[in-house]
Amino acid sequence: MEIFIPAYLEALSSHLANYVEPELFISTLLASTEKMLENDQPNVTLKNNFESEFNKKLGFDFQDIRQPIEDFYTKYFPSLKNLIEPRSEAMELIKQAFNRGYQLAIATNPVFPQTAILQRMAWGNLSPENYDFSLISCYETFHFTKPNPAFYAEALAQIGWPEFSTLMVGNDKQADIDPARELGLAAFWISQNNGYAQQPRNEKSPIGIGGLDDILNWIDTQLPEQLQPHFDTPTALLSVLKSTPAALDTFAINMRENFWQEKPNPGEWSMGEITCHLRDVDKEINIPRIRTILEDTNPFIESIDADPWAEEREYHSQDGAAAFQEFVNYRLELLDMLSSISEHDWQRDARHTIFGPTTLIELVKIFARHDRLHIQQTKKP
Repeated sequence: MEIFIPAYLEALSSHLANYVEPELFISTLLASTEKMLENDQPNVTLKNNFESEFNKKLGFDFQDIRQPIEDFYTKYFPSLKNLIEPRSEAMELIKQAFNRGYQLAIATNPVFPQTAILQRMAWGNLSPENYDFSLISCYETFHFTKPNPAFYAEALAQIGWPEFSTLMVGNDKQADIDPARELGLAAFWISQNNGYAQQPRNEKSPIGIGGLDDILNWIDTQLPEQLQPHFDTPTALLSVLKSTPAALDTFAINMRENFWQEKPNPGEWSMGEITCHLRDVDKEINIPRIRTILEDTNPFIESIDADPWAEEREYHSQDGAAAFQEFVNYRLELLDMLSSISEHDWQRDARHTIFGPTTLIELVKIFARHDRLHIQQTKKP
């Protein structure tokens, strides 16, 4: 990347020199990218965040140079392939992992458009045309970047929150390894630096360290339960809760006709019904419960069955897109409440009709699990 990025910036700024002075373009692009890296809004894609900041700094619409930029990626970006050297051990690892039946996702930092990422993968002989990756992150379809743990939650949500063992493999400790483990994932750090110690087997979110050819052998030494995700810290729970509107927003980007009304199978909820349900649960159950626990001492929390609301409130006839925007507003309110509380508040006591004595963090774990179940519904084959 130390070689690639300067060459990329020079080529792109030169291509657009008739529209923007190259030095101004590069400084604006870098500043807009920095703003994009800071995005924490689950309803604003990185692409929209970038373009909004770009427009603000240059004073004209990004749309005015969209066609020249597309021409750049079609005609000139491929020449940067000369700076890239495929790694045979990486290709071998991918092949062996697929042969084992693993589900693989390319969780690269989504700061490039999809075409750039796909071309770079092809230069490394890992074209999606030849490999069935479950996900390839890019700035058009993601809302969070590394090192935000919400990036990893969003990736898992877009896949459909798989229940099986999950491992993050990366070469950057600060961007790949640490935030993945903050979410509760096991991780393998591609590094020859042995200063990052192997954790004891009884620890959650184990970490391996070594080269690409060490990864599969390390996986074989782990107990299956050691590679199961653990979403049980405030950081992890907030990341999961952020990922739900982000994933729904991505699912809707390339929506089909009747996207909100279409049911996966007869008798199951449509995307619109799921969104209405999540909206009303946040509005009438989750937010009031959080407020009650924070304001009262050991309050009694009554169980509420929200499933019948789908028919009672005729979710099937509601505007799914409008319901999504309402859900986002309530979810942002919920996240704002939880983001500002102390470590002590997370442990505040409550009594629940079904669960008995509980705490705020235990109830938020239930909120997050509820989110994951409904995202799994949307991704059913």
